Amino acid sequence: MDRNEYQNYLAILKEELIPAGGCTEPIAIAYTAAIARKTLGCMPKHLDVYASGNLIKNAKGVYIPNGGKLRGVDAAAVLGVVGGNPDRKLEVLLDVSKEALRKTEELLAEKFCTVHAMQKSEALHLIVEAHSEEHRALVELKNAHTHIIRIEKDGQSIFRADMTEETDDGYTDHSFLTVEGIVDFVNTCDLEDIKPVLSRQIACNLEIAEEGLKNKWGANVGRLYYESGKLLQAYAAAASDARMSGCNLPVVIVSGSGNQGAAVSLPVVIYAKEHGIDEEKMYRALALSNLTAIHLKTGIGRLSAYCGAVCAATGSGCAMTYMAGGSLTRIEETLTNSLATASGIVCDGAKPSCAAKIATSLESAIMAHQLAMKEQVFQSGEGIVMENVERTIEAVGCVASQGMEVTDRVILDLMTR
Repeated sequence: MDRNEYQNYLAILKEELIPAGGCTEPIAIAYTAAIARKTLGCMPKHLDVYASGNLIKNAKGVYIPNGGKLRGVDAAAVLGVVGGNPDRKLEVLLDVSKEALRKTEELLAEKFCTVHAMQKSEALHLIVEAHSEEHRALVELKNAHTHIIRIEKDGQSIFRADMTEETDDGYTDHSFLTVEGIVDFVNTCDLEDIKPVLSRQIACNLEIAEEGLKNKWGANVGRLYYESGKLLQAYAAAASDARMSGCNLPVVIVSGSGNQGAAVSLPVVIYAKEHGIDEEKMYRALALSNLTAIHLKTGIGRLSAYCGAVCAATGSGCAMTYMAGGSLTRIEETLTNSLATASGIVCDGAKPSCAAKIATSLESAIMAHQLAMKEQVFQSGEGIVMENVERTIEAVGCVASQGMEVTDRVILDLMTR
């Protein structure tokens, strides 16, 4: 691996594995709205929010951190305007006061914010317009949860991304990723290069998982699995239980998702503990899990009708095979088995039942790992399984990004009808 490629792997981990307080879609809305107020320079009289269907879908059913029982695009935007700190990016709402929450509830009752559904837009696309008596501020976000591409005040440009950046997501290009390259990287990288970002992921995600196991959040899916002795599923599901129901503890995300961040990391940590895996092997496995999930999501997109928990759980399954001494072939077989089994799970927005989807995806990934360690793998020509693992990943990306477009529209229609 040449030096540039090595640095690209490190850059992807540092860019993708960042903390977020709450579900990233309402948080992205709050972040954009907070920038709009800052640009306006005063408290607006009215907000107009133009949101893509996937943003509306993922903000509709999930509770907002420090937002009490508030849910939805309008609630996220207003809370961001009233109490958000845009300098904290995806932790924009972690400093919100009770007074800001009270004011937000009042403004929502007064119809302070109007939400408009964008037609034929990118999956992740948002425009917030803040109006005062004399001024207007506009902020546009596209393709990634903090990727601001346009800021205007009174029609005058304050910031504008260039044309390449407007169609990009602001991240290091992921197209070079392959399973073989990922395994090569995790086997040969300097542990001190990856340890800081992975240590933060472990610490943050374990803390919110333990909160989810200890207290009442959502349907307590994690606690159910914990009581059954299935700790790999329990910890990941418990983290989702808490964050989907408004817990304000941050999660280190992957591919723009805290649920995926939990599913890609916590099973790896718990598996290592249960099987006496040494720290170095665990960190390398955790890097493998994250990078595999990122690779799978590259062809799917950050938001789609395809449940991202499947990608994250598949990453964890591959990491289990790695920790069990599995070769590159066994890791590829784990990935194939997992995608061939669980790829049908649809995303119907962020909400408490995501915890159950994480647990279900992990059940499949664990089975995929166990089959691969017995040298059992689903064969080319069986459904979406192709002649090699990279072609299978491409096929899943095609199904998710193209084949499920209608599914996405139908789900959104059902949720907003």
